[in-house]
Amino acid sequence: MTRSQPDILVIGAGIAGASVAAELARTHRVVVLEGEDAPGYHSTGRSAAVFSESYGNGAVRALTRASRDFFYHPPADFSPSPLIKRRSWLHVASATQAVALEQFLTTEDVASRVRRIGPEEALALSPLLRPETVAGGGAYEPDAADIDVHALHQGYLRLLRQRNGTMVTGAHVTAATHTEGKWRIKSGAGEFTAGTVINAAGAWADRIASLAGVTPAGIQPCRRTAVLIELPEGPVSDTWPLTIDIEETYYFKPDAGLLLVSPADETPVEACDVQPEDLDVAIAVDRLERATRVVVSRMRRKWAGLRSFAPDRSPVIGFDRGAPGFFWLAGQGGYGIQTAPAAAGLAAALIRGDTAAPSVGGLDPAALAADRFSSTPHPRPRQ
Repeated sequence: MTRSQPDILVIGAGIAGASVAAELARTHRVVVLEGEDAPGYHSTGRSAAVFSESYGNGAVRALTRASRDFFYHPPADFSPSPLIKRRSWLHVASATQAVALEQFLTTEDVASRVRRIGPEEALALSPLLRPETVAGGGAYEPDAADIDVHALHQGYLRLLRQRNGTMVTGAHVTAATHTEGKWRIKSGAGEFTAGTVINAAGAWADRIASLAGVTPAGIQPCRRTAVLIELPEGPVSDTWPLTIDIEETYYFKPDAGLLLVSPADETPVEACDVQPEDLDVAIAVDRLERATRVVVSRMRRKWAGLRSFAPDRSPVIGFDRGAPGFFWLAGQGGYGIQTAPAAAGLAAALIRGDTAAPSVGGLDPAALAADRFSSTPHPRPRQ
């Protein structure tokens, strides 16, 4: 029996699905199908999200810039607490990484957001570092921030409910067919039909496409590991920046008196309830100890999440030309939180058929279209 016939079905209730559903519920009847018992269990709920306008490739940076106003000035009653907390960023370079640092500092839309600093200032900002780690200097971004992922996600889900949208959990999708101008979706919570389906399934996006008879976009889930450690000398200062290697082989930042550390791994995996591997945890500890004066003696917690990349590492946002009413909102990599407001706004505009889809921070929406991979080989994610 078909349970519901909304205008739009959204598959996935992570940050991508929740944000676009909330946007569209203002003008459409929307139902969100979430396979898990609670939304945001996988990538969204395991993200140590930040807001940095210098982070990611050009498309990601454009979406981030376009999301800035939402984070700092969200709609009234969107969240009882601020979405943003200041957290500066420090990119550091050893003597052998001078070329990489120079390339970063001279990137056109990055140069105005960071400033070059010398080794002495880098050590003052992030005092755990070893002098040789910053021998090549650094790039400092004072206007970055931490994002309260829970507040953002819950704010969108609250907005969805206020606009009479519906979320159904335990709705693992098992089949999708298109007949007579409608998509019929079979799930663990029943059958649903709608004229438009939004594939916001994160690591499972290509799997959903295959179920629907749609050519996959080549979206690859990758494991990202994080560890929370105690410092032997006492609590971590909350004023320290997020410190990241210029070639992104590690990063660390304060987290409620502890130090969050990641080896910035991107290990290709199958879509799953991903768990941390002992080797990746050991690599995280080793890279931290090599870059800083810290000797890790106690870990409080370790976990892993999924970052899902399209072949060119830019999000996929748009209708699939080969499947009427099938819309992609996937491949956000590790940038889905900081780009969510702009990505959802763009997706909603395209779905509504606005006569002029908005340019996002100077980015042509065609650069994110699903058909851009039709003749492009799929490179492997960074190891």
